[in-house]
Amino acid sequence: MRLSPYATPVLAALGLLAVLTLVALLTGAFSIGAVWDPRLLAILALWAAAWTLNVVLSLRVRSAGGALAVAALFGASLIVLWELTVRLYDVPQVILPPPSLVAETFAARAGTLWADFVQTILKGALAGYVIGCGAAFLVALLVDRFSFLRRGLLPLGNFMAALPIVGTAPILVMWYGFGWQSKAAVVVLMVFFPMLVNTVAGLADTTQMQRDLLRTYGASWRQTLTTLRLPAAMPFIFNGLKICTTLALIGAIVAEFFGSPTLGLGFRISTSIGQLDLGMVWASIVVAALAGTATYGLAALVERRMTFWHPSQR
Repeated sequence: MRLSPYATPVLAALGLLAVLTLVALLTGAFSIGAVWDPRLLAILALWAAAWTLNVVLSLRVRSAGGALAVAALFGASLIVLWELTVRLYDVPQVILPPPSLVAETFAARAGTLWADFVQTILKGALAGYVIGCGAAFLVALLVDRFSFLRRGLLPLGNFMAALPIVGTAPILVMWYGFGWQSKAAVVVLMVFFPMLVNTVAGLADTTQMQRDLLRTYGASWRQTLTTLRLPAAMPFIFNGLKICTTLALIGAIVAEFFGSPTLGLGFRISTSIGQLDLGMVWASIVVAALAGTATYGLAALVERRMTFWHPSQR
């Protein structure tokens, strides 16, 4: 039996209430009667209303702009619920600050956050992303051309990809100093092998019949690469680029925990935590999240433009 879309918010609210009740009873935080607190009922009612509105809009909207509006509305609903929950239950700011405090900190210290953004994203993460992905693409072409590199390099790549960043980041910081160059080196190490593996897998994603057809026409390796194998590998390449957008951001921020010239999102988060400035901590997290979302969306947009012919984009 198919449920009505309008039944989903009710089921979601009941499920949320059941989870909260179970957690409360197991932890002994409050009694069964306290579960039916008017504050909790108000939060559940707002959650059900926001869910219903999102379901209705998602069923009626078909354009890309409309889908973006639905996603924005869903995010705004979560922020409102976050603010309401923190305010109604007087949650200490040390545990979870309200979004309004984060917004105030964001506006009051926008200059500092912009300098951190330039240091971490535009210098460390972006430079390492371009160098690492570009080098991985070129090495993937060599691996595809010479089979002995596939047998020797890819196992080494798996080993290097398994190295913990908290172990390699301090070493690279000591090698390249406390500037953005050391952060870019960490990012290169993080993005190189995921991009290499995806590109190599994409270049191999052709059938034997397709390769035999070009061989009968006398096509060289370069002609086969440009006319068949590289276009077939584009979805894999963009998949690697999208994965590496988040890896680059994580690598640059974590590297700044081990040394930074008093700038950077990672430096700001670590120092603000020590000062119990939770508003600044969350504002830095918001900047990092927005930067990661924007870069991922840009890569997805370029992918849609360049691989419009692929079934995944239809």
